[in-house]
Amino acid sequence: MMIPATLTEDMWISELDLMPMKPNRPLSLEVLIERIGHVQSQAELQEIVVALRDALGVRHVVYHWVATSGEMNGGALPEQISIRDAATIKGYQVDGYRGQHFGCGTYEPAWIQLYLEKGYLRTDPVILGCYQRFHPVDWRRLDWSSKAARALAADAAAHGIGHQGLSVPVRGPFGQFALLSVSDTCEDAAWDDFIETHRQTLILLAHYINDKALDLQPGHNQELLQPLSPRELEAMMLLAIGYSRAQAAKALSISEHTFRVYVESARYKLQAQNTTHAVARALARGLIVV
Repeated sequence: MMIPATLTEDMWISELDLMPMKPNRPLSLEVLIERIGHVQSQAELQEIVVALRDALGVRHVVYHWVATSGEMNGGALPEQISIRDAATIKGYQVDGYRGQHFGCGTYEPAWIQLYLEKGYLRTDPVILGCYQRFHPVDWRRLDWSSKAARALAADAAAHGIGHQGLSVPVRGPFGQFALLSVSDTCEDAAWDDFIETHRQTLILLAHYINDKALDLQPGHNQELLQPLSPRELEAMMLLAIGYSRAQAAKALSISEHTFRVYVESARYKLQAQNTTHAVARALARGLIVV
């Protein structure tokens, strides 16, 4: 169910100059990306996530940096220290819990406290299921049959998390694993429409938010990336503005095979998991502008 420590739900939203948008309408990437690019603190990143929740018209949006290299062994988090003994929730930080670096979102502190006290971080089907996947995961497709999973689902429902959910797994440098999740209480048909409308937008935003979270991590040094060639930059630009591979190849007067070569080379240089991730990284690093 994804529960990083969070600031009070509406602490920052009144200070964010974002116009609310109607649910199930495509989000303005330009507005949100511009705000993410100017974020200078975890508190400001919290503002972005709350604004995204309001723009989407869902019950909750949460970003969760789950683990880095060596902290998840075969998809399982290490044993946790009891929250009563060693952990405190201070803004985004959860002390005493390996595998949870920080996060931001709209969950209530009471739910976060309960989640940690019961050790749900180790048995949450959302975290375990997303760790095995690279594409957005509909919570309905996960295995909720175990006793621990059913207990988590019951507690989450009692705290108003919402039975519908979609999580976008993100892989960063040095084995980093993070998630961007949205949840709501709508009917199945409405949730299917929501996913179809917002899936691509949420993938891009997940990578932007994660890149900014990495930048804000104390002691983080952004990995050195090889520069993209002019053709690779053109390929990323055309994909970013919505061209298909065929359309982009035609615009560049090259074959689709040659275009794919440029895209794969750019993806490798950007250390991206897939083409969508490569475009998001190129945009986030200011290599291309749309």
